[in-house]
Amino acid sequence: MEKEEGKKVMDVSLKELSKKLEEFAKERDWEQYHSPRNLLLAMVGEVGELSEIFMWRGEVAKGLPNWKESDKEHLGEELSDVLLYLIRLADICGIDLGDAAIRKIVKNAIKYPPKDT
Repeated sequence: MEKEEGKKVMDVSLKELSKKLEEFAKERDWEQYHSPRNLLLAMVGEVGELSEIFMWRGEVAKGLPNWKESDKEHLGEELSDVLLYLIRLADICGIDLGDAAIRKIVKNAIKYPPKDT
């Protein structure tokens, strides 16, 4: 994960994030708490926090053009919390999330073929 000056980190893999999360948990002796059930419940809590951001806003335009930067930053933090718990949950369950996602896209393409134009 390289960061060029003034630029965002790009192309971070799920495997890199998984490794960082594992190291983070080990350094804090948190692995004992990272059961599938606990991780799922923590993720659901974060989804609730994510939902709160959108509550009472009505429909929101793509790109969030009318949002303050601080609101966008908060959204990014909550989206990240959900993603990180999902990655950790998949790892603890022995699921290769990237592979599973690709296989699901292929299944969905078969189940929902494009409309003829």
